[in-house]
Amino acid sequence: MKKTALYDKHVALGAKMVEFAGFQMPVSYEGIQLEHKAVREKAGVFDVSHMGEFFIEGPKAQELLNRVCSNDTAKLKEGAAQYNYFPNYSDGIIDDLIVYKMGEEKFMLVVNASNIEKDWAHLSKENMSIGATLKNESDNYSLLAAQGPKAAEILQSFTTHDLGSIPFYHFIEGSLSGIDELIISATGYTGSGGFEIYCKNETIDILWDLINEAGIKPIGLAARDTLRLEMGYCLYGNDIDETTHPIEAGLGWVTKFNHDFINKAQIEKDMEQGVAHRLVGFKMVDKGIPRQGYEICDEESTNIGRVTSGTSSPSLGYGIGLGYVTSHKATIGSKIFIQVRNKSLKAEVVKLPFYKI
Repeated sequence: MKKTALYDKHVALGAKMVEFAGFQMPVSYEGIQLEHKAVREKAGVFDVSHMGEFFIEGPKAQELLNRVCSNDTAKLKEGAAQYNYFPNYSDGIIDDLIVYKMGEEKFMLVVNASNIEKDWAHLSKENMSIGATLKNESDNYSLLAAQGPKAAEILQSFTTHDLGSIPFYHFIEGSLSGIDELIISATGYTGSGGFEIYCKNETIDILWDLINEAGIKPIGLAARDTLRLEMGYCLYGNDIDETTHPIEAGLGWVTKFNHDFINKAQIEKDMEQGVAHRLVGFKMVDKGIPRQGYEICDEESTNIGRVTSGTSSPSLGYGIGLGYVTSHKATIGSKIFIQVRNKSLKAEVVKLPFYKI
């Protein structure tokens, strides 16, 4: 099993370590409730160095991106990032990712840890007839996510860059307190603002200590999951996977038909004709906690779908979840029933996000 460069730091801090996507990762330090609250109210830092980083370069880089990405990467300007997914050939999703435009002919792709090998094989195969330059730097890069409403204010004291001027989904290449060659990106997975900071493995220890000593507490993956779920963000492997139709998953907003990407014709046809199921957010009306895999039924106890993610929201104080239901039950306000330990508990389809900043 792999370890991030900060593994020893996590153990020394008393973190509970678990296997996640083939890595030993910290799931919690002080407890989910405290860590979740720290990010929502102030700031916290996550070690997410298990994520993968690919670089696509050269005069054919844009052509390869046009082929493998659903979104219109051609409209990206230098210093901007874009949410995206890789469609497969059978109406599913290979992975969701972020594309960063580093230069006119240089892009960085940040992919999910569990999909690094699969994504690399997919890109390499599609590139055989195109000829862009590919580099897999996943083993050489580390990534920290300093998230929360106070993150920018705290980090600002370590740099001359005006962090507050970086628009959402944009980035700079700069430094913090003399730590150079950083990519500081105004992105994140919590909905509470902050930055994701990429650096080489050789400097991650210094960066981690700097951020911790500034008062930004370490946060584990358990709180990261409750934070992302309160925002209605998908998790690959739970809410989307190889068998998930991107339109059913609500990814039409990052599916642009002005370029010839993989499976474009079928996805466009399905969008026009309509799909059988939709991913929805729901809140529990009855007391109970929905979990992945739980059955979703209608008023007549007929199965209409399943829960893909669920938790008790630390911010809201009640159960929330994501799940796929038949399209006629996907409208806001629809009454549904979650099957929890042989009980049929009432829930309601609601507009995302659950938590309003």
